[in-house]
Amino acid sequence: MSTRIQVILTRDEREAFRRRADAEAVSLSAWLREAGRRRLAEERVRPLETAEEVRVFFATLPDVDRGIEPDWEAHLAAIDASRREGVGPS
Repeated sequence: MSTRIQVILTRDEREAFRRRADAEAVSLSAWLREAGRRRLAEERVRPLETAEEVRVFFATLPDVDRGIEPDWEAHLAAIDASRREGVGPS
């Protein structure tokens, strides 16, 4: 089901968008929909490729883990228990 919306544009914006739509042989509505879809696609998650991107990513996360990190022996015990309880090679 489609929904009609109203978009407020300046005359210059409307004319620029209409010219681009005409050049691509689509309606102004179709051109605006595609522009919106491209904008949404830009926001999709992409892999982090550099150390700086990883730092920025983690800096934007809320600090919700306020627990105390267990000591190394507790980690080793958890790993050992997981190995004993897990499915072994068949």
